[in-house]
Amino acid sequence: MIAMFPELARFTDFGILLMRLMVGLVFVTSGYGHLKNLEARAKSIGMPKAFTAFLGAAEIAGGLGVAFGVLTQIAALGLILIMLGAIEKKIFAWHTGFWGEKASGWHYDLLFVLMNLVIEFTDGGRYVLMR
Repeated sequence: MIAMFPELARFTDFGILLMRLMVGLVFVTSGYGHLKNLEARAKSIGMPKAFTAFLGAAEIAGGLGVAFGVLTQIAALGLILIMLGAIEKKIFAWHTGFWGEKASGWHYDLLFVLMNLVIEFTDGGRYVLMR
């Protein structure tokens, strides 16, 4: 197979870095939202406050690990597990479809599973702080 723009391959690690930063931003802000409004968030997702606090802390830790490239594969794996839990909740508890209503479907969660798989498989690319 011949690539149309083979010279772009040299930017692969930069592209992975940008993806890591975006994934980190989403998870850190989501985790902060869990912790900031713990009681309201726990009620909205139908989980105990203690679990919601754990979830928020795990999202922040995983998001920071992925963004900064610290134990990147472990951080990405943790975020994958969180998103698989979200997908399970949406499908089986809330009976949400793939697209959902008002962008609440589990397509969004699946995209983050796949982005974290790329991070997992590439070990975060070249630009990491600690493997």
